[in-house]
Amino acid sequence: MARWAYVNGRYVPHALAAVHVEDRGFQFADGVYEVVTVLDGRFADLEGHLARLHRSLAELRLPAPASNRVLVFVMGELVRRNGLRNGSVYMQVTRGVAPRDFRFPPAGTPPTLVMTTRSVQRFATPEQVEQGVSVITIPDIRWGRRDIKSVALLPQVLGKQRAADAGAFEAWMIDPDWTVTEGCSSNAWIVTGQGVLVTREPGMRILNGVTRLSLLRLAREGGIPVEERPFTVEEAYGAREAFLSSAGTFALPVTRIDGRTVGDGRPGPVATTLRAAYLADAARRSA
Repeated sequence: MARWAYVNGRYVPHALAAVHVEDRGFQFADGVYEVVTVLDGRFADLEGHLARLHRSLAELRLPAPASNRVLVFVMGELVRRNGLRNGSVYMQVTRGVAPRDFRFPPAGTPPTLVMTTRSVQRFATPEQVEQGVSVITIPDIRWGRRDIKSVALLPQVLGKQRAADAGAFEAWMIDPDWTVTEGCSSNAWIVTGQGVLVTREPGMRILNGVTRLSLLRLAREGGIPVEERPFTVEEAYGAREAFLSSAGTFALPVTRIDGRTVGDGRPGPVATTLRAAYLADAARRSA
């Protein structure tokens, strides 16, 4: 089956998809993106992703490329053309094409809209779910507006490579006060010895994950005590459980941090319960 992408109003073969050399996303990382998970042919947390997209656009004073109705139609058509059952749709919006200048281009310059899809056989291996994954900690060197889902991801690229070089699944980024902000492409969670679920509060220090919000809702509905606050690396080392979350990992147990075993070294009941609850909830809401 041919693979298709969407670029500025046209469905094009993926191998031929391209934007102009002076696109501001290419030259300045002047753009934002969203990744929407496709589960059994249906979108998960779609409303949350669209809401966050528009928030990111507004924070950067970027015009929306189209209405939500059009965006959802294009996403659905791209999923259909690519025969996608499980995977994701990547959507990127930049400030468009203009002669290179740090200042915004003239009003009326159309934004660039690109969408692609990615197919997966599974979102995690059985070993990752049953045994958990490892993370390392690294300094957080990102800009101050981490709440905007910007395409300026070089610190995360470097962090992901450090994790890969260390044989880890993810890197958790650390502020100067030794509190964990989040992972390079995920939110970070721990369960304290008292059974309290802890994750950093939303604000400019982290990206408020859409999956994160769903997990918080499900935790509260399930009677799990929750605190939204910073937690230190030492707290994470001594936690009863740890896990990470994102659109593509849902809730994935973390059983090693910087080579140290978390809890008893096995996925804990909170992470396991929330992962199952999220998948069941996503199936109900997208049916």
